[in-house]
Amino acid sequence: MEEAVSLQELFKIIKKRFVLIISILFIVMSIAGVVSYYYLTPIYQASTQILINQKESDQNQFNSQAIDTNLQLINTYNVIIKSPVILSKVINNLNLKTTPDLLYKQINVNSEQNSQVVNVSVQDSDLQQAIDIANMTAKVFQEEIKTLMNVDNVNILSLAVYTKDTQPVKPNSILNVAIAGIIGLMIGIGITFLMEYLNTTIKTEQDIEELLALPILGLISPISPKFLKKSQESKSPNKKRRAKNLV
Repeated sequence: MEEAVSLQELFKIIKKRFVLIISILFIVMSIAGVVSYYYLTPIYQASTQILINQKESDQNQFNSQAIDTNLQLINTYNVIIKSPVILSKVINNLNLKTTPDLLYKQINVNSEQNSQVVNVSVQDSDLQQAIDIANMTAKVFQEEIKTLMNVDNVNILSLAVYTKDTQPVKPNSILNVAIAGIIGLMIGIGITFLMEYLNTTIKTEQDIEELLALPILGLISPISPKFLKKSQESKSPNKKRRAKNLV
């Protein structure tokens, strides 16, 4: 029963300061929306695919051992693609104003399990530059792997291309606003309960009973102004009569 009463009190507190909670929620979501749409730099992503496939002398012959070898080499290739040897040449070929360490953070290399296809993804604030970096990385890797590993089993499956309707991958404005809404709601409710906790004014007879630790014997109801006015009007004729009698 006490738990139900306390829950009702919580809802009453929230209801009493509902406007404050909604105001804080709206302000926080508005700030998040403005920052996401107008202040955060949009980041675009471009991807290219590389196929790891050893050229066979007999194309009609299915060589499972060669495929297993290619799959085992993919992890090594993933490391080589992002190595300074490859990235330095990419920077020189494109005349980029960056370093291999910074470019390393822009590139993501991954492949599906038991797949001979490697995806090279590049993120950059300039979509065209992201496309150029992705394609150049694939081309340089294809050329350099012949010398580094003494193999010729790398083919470019697909290059990154420019499209007008490409949307940035960062920031996710809708997600940012949604997260800001949750945070704003938590802040609003937190401030509401804090204000209620710091408010030490006596509001009900229960507050007096808890403060004085004494039982309540009776209550005096407030007297309305209309009742006082009627009472004064009823007394005024009696005063006039007494004045006449004295005369």
